Amino acid sequence: MKLVVGLGNPGPEYVWSRHNAGWLIIDSYKNKIGLGEPHLKFGGALWSATLLEGQRVLLLKPFTYMNLSGKSVIEAVRYYDIEPSDVLVVFDDVALPFGRVRYRSNGSAGGHNGMISILGVLGTLDVSRLRIGVGAPAPKVEMRDWVLGKFSREQRERWRDVEELAWSSLTRWLDGSAAEGFTVEIGEK
Repeated sequence: MKLVVGLGNPGPEYVWSRHNAGWLIIDSYKNKIGLGEPHLKFGGALWSATLLEGQRVLLLKPFTYMNLSGKSVIEAVRYYDIEPSDVLVVFDDVALPFGRVRYRSNGSAGGHNGMISILGVLGTLDVSRLRIGVGAPAPKVEMRDWVLGKFSREQRERWRDVEELAWSSLTRWLDGSAAEGFTVEIGEK
């Protein structure tokens, strides 16, 4: 069993915010594969296991707010007896420009509070992650304001391309061809 976790914050004020990039990817993926309504479980929205690329996969969107995402993840991992190495976390990354997606099979949280929470409760750095580039704030813009701010109109128009990168990256993780890591961006084949 595999678990794909999209990070974000609940509430209408966060819709299309940069910090909700993980939720946006989960939403687009569940729509792409035709999953119905989720169950409210483990402090979040959980879509029942479905077969993808020969793997049974659960999709989870924690409702715990970003900084407490680990609470939801650890409940799901314990309940389904999932190894941390079978978890993929999808989240925003200000160190990557918009339109770039980076996969890594392990490593630090890179300062991302949601990932810090997850790595802390799982007790390992061996958790796969898919970072969605949202770009860095301008010099006088506070980080909190930036990540909680909305994607620009141009970025929303290009979001479908980001989804395609994320979907192909998720497929590579599921079929085992992701190896240690890779980076892709809009316009690459």
